[in-house]
Amino acid sequence: MADHLDRVVAQWGAERPDLDVSPMEVFGRLKRLYRLVDAELNRTFAEHGLDAPSFDVLATLKRSGPPYRLTPTGLMESAMVTSGAITQRLDRLEARGLVTRIRSDQDRRSCYVELTPEGHALIDRALPDHVANEHRMLAGLDEAQRTALVQGMRALLANLGEVSG
Repeated sequence: MADHLDRVVAQWGAERPDLDVSPMEVFGRLKRLYRLVDAELNRTFAEHGLDAPSFDVLATLKRSGPPYRLTPTGLMESAMVTSGAITQRLDRLEARGLVTRIRSDQDRRSCYVELTPEGHALIDRALPDHVANEHRMLAGLDEAQRTALVQGMRALLANLGEVSG
């Protein structure tokens, strides 16, 4: 089944047969997938009054386990964002009563970010819908295709210098 990228690559092959444009097949599809997947994920987040960054913070705190508390630095490392971006996210979530900042007893200069009961309830409602949405988007792939896709993406990430950890 040919798609738009097959036509683009064929056109480039005719116009510039001296170039191997096969990477366009991969990166063009990744770009198209990102736009489609991002829109679907955001739709589900919006149903719960969230955006992707807010979901990311709440989910990171939830999966950290009891007491569902991390430092802003720990959150920043998990979400891979700048300190300014994490501060802005936390300010919005705290204003909504979904997280609270707690000063450290050991070091008054540092604090922890903790899920509030409202934050727990919201992530507990949103997470099953999020996971169901991801399952729905992957429903067209069998287990072997999903495994191959994961392995290929993992190898590409490693090749581009992303360190696992």
